[in-house]
Parts: sequence; C-alpha cells; structure tokens
Amino acid sequence: MNRILPPAGPPRVLALAQLVNSLGDGAYYACSALFFTRIVGLSPTQVGLGLTLAWGTGMLAGVPMGHLADRWGPRRTALLLALLTAAALSAFLVVRSFPAFLVAACAYACCQAGLTSARQALLAGLVDPEERTAMRARLQSTLNAGLAVGAGLGGLALSVDTEAAYLAVFVADAVCFIAATLVLRGLPEVPPAPPIAAGEPRLAVLRDRPYALITLLNAVMYLNMPLLSLGLPLWIVHRTDAPAWLAAALLMVNMISVVLFQVRLARPVTGPTTAATAIRRAGLLMFAACAVYALSGAPIGTAAAIAVLLAAAVIQVFGEMMQGAGGWELSFALAPDGRHGQYQGFYGMAPQIARMLGPLLLTTMLLGWGTAGWLTLGAAFLLSGLAIGPVVRNAARLPATRVKVPA
Repeated sequence: MNRILPPAGPPRVLALAQLVNSLGDGAYYACSALFFTRIVGLSPTQVGLGLTLAWGTGMLAGVPMGHLADRWGPRRTALLLALLTAAALSAFLVVRSFPAFLVAACAYACCQAGLTSARQALLAGLVDPEERTAMRARLQSTLNAGLAVGAGLGGLALSVDTEAAYLAVFVADAVCFIAATLVLRGLPEVPPAPPIAAGEPRLAVLRDRPYALITLLNAVMYLNMPLLSLGLPLWIVHRTDAPAWLAAALLMVNMISVVLFQVRLARPVTGPTTAATAIRRAGLLMFAACAVYALSGAPIGTAAAIAVLLAAAVIQVFGEMMQGAGGWELSFALAPDGRHGQYQGFYGMAPQIARMLGPLLLTTMLLGWGTAGWLTLGAAFLLSGLAIGPVVRNAARLPATRVKVPA
C-alpha cells in the first residue's frame, strides 16, 4: 500500500479520498449499463444517447465550475460538488423514464466534471509544483486500485442480477462520495484567487490557444480509453480467434499495470520538456500497440491470438502511463497561478472528447476497416505525440503561461 499512497499529510488525504470514491465508482461502472436497461427499462440506444449528451454537458461545465473553484476556494467547492454528486446518484434510484434519466445523468456528469476540476485545483494549491505530477501519478494508481476492487464488487451484483442488488450498488457509490467528503474535510483550504483585474477575461483559458491545442492533441491520445473498454472487446469478438473473456482479462492487466508502474514512470517527468518527451514516446508506443493489435486479426488460432493481444495490451498500457504523466505535467505547468481550476476544467475536456467521439470512430475504423483502421489509429497517436513538442515550445514563449522551458 505504501507503493501507492503518498506520505502522511495533505497528499495522503487526497489519495484516500480518491480511493474511497473509486471503490464506489468501480461498482457503478460495472453495473450501470445493465441497471439502466434491465431495471429502468431503457433501450441500449437510449442509454448511449443519454450518456453521450450527459458527458457532453459535463464537458462544457468543467471550465465554469473550475472557475468557481478558483474564486470560491477548491476545498469548499470540492466538498459541495461531492455531496451534489451523491444526490445525483441517489436520483437514479427513482428514475424510470428516459427524460428523468437524461436529467439525472446530466446532473451527475456536471457534478463529476466540476469535482474533478476542483480536486485538481486543490492538488495544485497544496502540493509544490515540482511534486504535482508525481502526486497525480499516485492518485491514478490509487484510482485504478479502487476501480479494480469496486468492479469486483459490482460483479457480485451482476451475478445476483436483482433490482435490490443493483440499487445497493448505487447507494454504495453515493455513500462513498459522502465518505470522501468527510475525508476531504481534513484538508486545509487553498486561498481563493484574487479578484480579476479590470480588463482581464474571467475565463482566460478560452483565449489560451497553445493550451487548447495541447488539450486537443491529448484528446487524441486519450482514445486509448474507449479503445480498451469498447473498441478492443468488439475487435476480439468479431475479428479474432481469441475468446470473449480475454477482453476482461486485458482490462485487468491494464489496471494492475497502472497500479504497479504509473508512479515509477512519472518520476522522470519534471517539467514541460520532459513531459513533451514522455508524450512523444507514448505516441510511438501506441503506434506499435496498434500495429500488434492488427496482427491479431489474422487466422492464427486461439493461442497465438491471445499471445498477440496480450503483448499489444502491455505495450498500450505503458504508452498510456507515459501519456498520462506528460499530460498531467503540462496541464499544471502551463496554467497561470490562481487559475488552476478553470485550466484543469479545460484540460479535463480531453478525455471527455475521447469518450464522446471514441465509440463512433473506433467501431468505424476497427470493425469497418480492419488492419487499415488499426494503422490509421496508430498514425493518429504517433502524429499527436510528435506534435506536442513544438506546441509546448511555442506555449513557453507566451507570457500568459508564465512558464519557462529549460534547455
């Protein structure tokens, strides 16, 4: 556990709050789709549409809620949004129609997006700049450990397959958010940002073009998330000789690898230059992973297909961890002091964009184009990784970022 949790103090409190949240979220993610279809009575199309609209709404809410954290204080904002997230989860207990589901899902997504922005601003305020990426890596390890355990608990509810079991998961997730609130109360408050001077924009991040481009490039890199959760399972079932259960096994390999290696891989990332290097290497690894995944579509038999897919998944997770470390460093280092909430809210759009566009892009490219689709996806990862360096160097020359890139 000491490998994952940071030393005592505010960093450990943040990690414990993350762990408590992820336990409930892991169970929720494992059960939510079947709950909405089997218990609420929605069609898969309605669930997909509702969640797409919800996460899109949450994506747009991230920046203004992050700005709220800057102005009101990130600790108070995080406490409030954690309680509101618990309330949104509780609303799912009584939802039995698509309109009600859509309202609850949008509320949940907005609160989650704002909570993430506030917590990142809290991290930026409580941790020294040179330690933020390492701390963020520990939080990611903690998150994956909690999600893995929570998913196992959700699997028990799936095996019972009753309304009471599904409802218990939603209640447990809401309770976890309340418990995380109690944990976060032990943190000191980060002073709110000073009032904005006359003539300065309230949402300065919306005018920071280099930061926007870095966010967009990382959104491409974050396609690794829907690739693992959606694209790869469909590829395994429809295009390979591997058994369907392998998709779950590869997900576990990913989670365990992040728990074991994310902190170690983040240590060399100590500034914008090393962050750009990490993302460039991530692009190369993701291109290699896609090329190996493509090989699994050949008629090579079950054992060989399993071996090829396992090798590709290992390459992918190391690329994912390097991209994560580089992206976190840039998201903190290129944000002006006092505006980490809105800047983190903006950077949080990167994974949201990947979640929104990933299902359509990946099903079209992988299932429709086959090997050509894998190589196209790999090229997108590679080009995005290579483009980060020039954009970072340009960002460092602008006064708005208030950062210098070391030689």
